Amino acid sequence: MKERWQILVIDDEEVMRESLAAWLREDGYTVDTAASGLDGVSHARQKEYAIYFIDLKMPGGMDGIETMMEIRRLQPDASVIIITAYATVDTAITAMKEGAQEYIVKPCNPEEISMLVERIIKIKNLQRENQLLRKRLTGQYEFRDIVTKNPKMLAMLELVRDVASMRSTVLIRGESGTGKELVARAVHFSGDRAEKAFVAVSCASLAETLLESELFGYEKGAFTGANAQTKGKFEIAAGGTIFLDEIGDISPKLQADLLRVLQEKRFYRLGGTNEVQVDVRVIAATNKDLAEEVREGRFRDDLYYRLNVIEIQIPPLRARREDIPMLARHLLERLASECGKELSGINEDALKVLLAYDWPGNVRELENAIERAVVTCRGRQLTADDFSFLSQTMEARANFSVPPITLQELEKLAVQAALERSSGNVKEAAQSLGIDRSTMYEKIKRYEIPR
Repeated sequence: MKERWQILVIDDEEVMRESLAAWLREDGYTVDTAASGLDGVSHARQKEYAIYFIDLKMPGGMDGIETMMEIRRLQPDASVIIITAYATVDTAITAMKEGAQEYIVKPCNPEEISMLVERIIKIKNLQRENQLLRKRLTGQYEFRDIVTKNPKMLAMLELVRDVASMRSTVLIRGESGTGKELVARAVHFSGDRAEKAFVAVSCASLAETLLESELFGYEKGAFTGANAQTKGKFEIAAGGTIFLDEIGDISPKLQADLLRVLQEKRFYRLGGTNEVQVDVRVIAATNKDLAEEVREGRFRDDLYYRLNVIEIQIPPLRARREDIPMLARHLLERLASECGKELSGINEDALKVLLAYDWPGNVRELENAIERAVVTCRGRQLTADDFSFLSQTMEARANFSVPPITLQELEKLAVQAALERSSGNVKEAAQSLGIDRSTMYEKIKRYEIPR
């Protein structure tokens, strides 16, 4: 995807500047130009470029070396190519010492420039793929990995940055698919516990007894099959963070046990008589209104107040539509790489389709849609035709009439229908409903639906 690697040409000679930019554009790159070092630095403050071509000798108070040093301060990962008509060993050494990746002499050979840029982009592609793979394997996401320009999301990221190194319990609220675990990981990996364990537990996917042993561990002989003492997730997360997803679904007994851990930092393993003490930060998440759950008597008020020390609210995707193009391109870059496809981007008509859709499953549904489009795409670019399934979904919703039954009965029917369509595949059924797998398991359990 060449156009994602943007290039800035900084040269006071208009003929040189425009001819170099024209050549690079013919190669398929997105290119901007600047007529001075000051102008170039101004561009760099507003936009991130992958490669900078900088003329060494420029009037206006800032020469090429000074321009390069300021740009590298703003964008340390940028590649800088110094251009000059005055090639000497001293200038070459100075340029390389200050961070230039390459040094070329005027008049420039267009073929040489094409090969040079292609070589740099190949290296950047490999670095990017390695970075994506490492983050996918380790889950070490920080707040800067969350793609947004929405004011509410940016304010949320400021809060993430502020609370990252605190010990306070955090409650993350948001609809299914908004990225609650991503935010939890950003809190952990941006703080002083980043070198310690981050342990995620889905509270909705396990029965009460299984969840209890999963959280607190068990002693040998505690139950049939307990052949050895086993640590629970709280012990595994010692010194780090435990993330309790869908906390609103835990039983009254586990609510009491969790309250004790939050208050006293200690607990008993299942079947144990010795207390285990741990230093662990708790981050909880829910798609429920816990205050309403407290009023209805389904959730302990004392536990709610312990969990809700710092609340982070994630807005749904439909409330931040300006992020959809950025997210779509970001997801395309990763998913195209994972699928081994070379795609040049998403065209305007396709973006209009994405912007018109309501995304009940939020970012997770957008990711699934991009992945499906990438897999089925036959061209070099994603088009509106690659997202035709979204139009069909919107039409089906528009033609849907609600039968005269309760909301719970309607939800049960929807869950049953999704499971039937997917032949019992819970993950696929959850994706079709725009919810996560843990929520799907909770609904299967609640409505006693056979699989």
